[in-house]
Amino acid sequence: MKKAELFITKAWQNQSAWLTALAPLSALYGVVGRVRKSLYDNDKLAKYHAPIPVMVVGNITVGGSGKTPLIIALVKYLQSKGVAVGVISRGYGREGSEPALVHADSTPSEVGDEPCLIVGETGVPMAVGANRGQVIDLLIKNYPNLQLIISDDGLQHHALHRDVEWIVVDGVRGFGNGKLFPQGFLREPIDRLDGATVIYHDARAERYADDALLMHLAPSTPAPLLGGEKILPPQKVYGVSGIGYPARFFNTLTDLGFDVVEKPFGDHHDFALDELTDLADLPIIITSKDAVKIRELAKRTPHAIFDNVWILPVQAVLSQSVYQEMDRVLGKLGV
Repeated sequence: MKKAELFITKAWQNQSAWLTALAPLSALYGVVGRVRKSLYDNDKLAKYHAPIPVMVVGNITVGGSGKTPLIIALVKYLQSKGVAVGVISRGYGREGSEPALVHADSTPSEVGDEPCLIVGETGVPMAVGANRGQVIDLLIKNYPNLQLIISDDGLQHHALHRDVEWIVVDGVRGFGNGKLFPQGFLREPIDRLDGATVIYHDARAERYADDALLMHLAPSTPAPLLGGEKILPPQKVYGVSGIGYPARFFNTLTDLGFDVVEKPFGDHHDFALDELTDLADLPIIITSKDAVKIRELAKRTPHAIFDNVWILPVQAVLSQSVYQEMDRVLGKLGV
């Protein structure tokens, strides 16, 4: 798949004219999506109702919007307030679909790369699986004192009742040509944002109202994949990414002073050793999400190349209004 994914992602970014040929498929996609949502909204299809409040954090676009770093920041904030929060996710890219708990030693093949990252950063109780109702049941069975569940994505998973929805919008990437998948990268029409709680991912705060809900990603100094105190000064490097919107990662490296040779792979890419050894002539910088899988690769196939791999950590910086909105949500839900 990966070459095809990269091809169409680049076409979306460039708003290529040939995408108009996909308009009939987009129309069909839109009709199917509207019908499914209507069936659930009108109780023609049953929804799962969790025994505790559920908050969905998702997006209406294909590819990265900064949703996972936002969830990590929200979980840390809730933990600091003493809220017993849990997280669920589909666990994209894992082997199998049955519900499973995520542990500190879980692997990406078992639970997915983003769940490994979330639990590694926060230690939050978390479970994954295709059936969100079964996932919540498993999570609550093992953590009966939970007060709130955050669903990592699942905005379009209408079988799950949610008490709160937050939609993350990439203010830099925007909505491309404004078309539904596959002609564009919209999962749902833009009017889905009407009346929703929207978190804008954009460092250019001056473009928004003073009370807008804003976030941006702040990078740290690249750190060695295998640990240690080595420092990587700005220089020519390979930027290697298997994320939904690699341009943001490459631009961040450039802003930090690196001369970047871009090596994008498909989202959730399973890296092979030769894909890295082919890049041995320059330092390799990867994302925290990709580091989850590449560390596992290093354990399975030890090689000198991993001493030349660096992680660029990023942290979501949230505006005060986001925290205020989170506090308002807690009050509304009685948490």
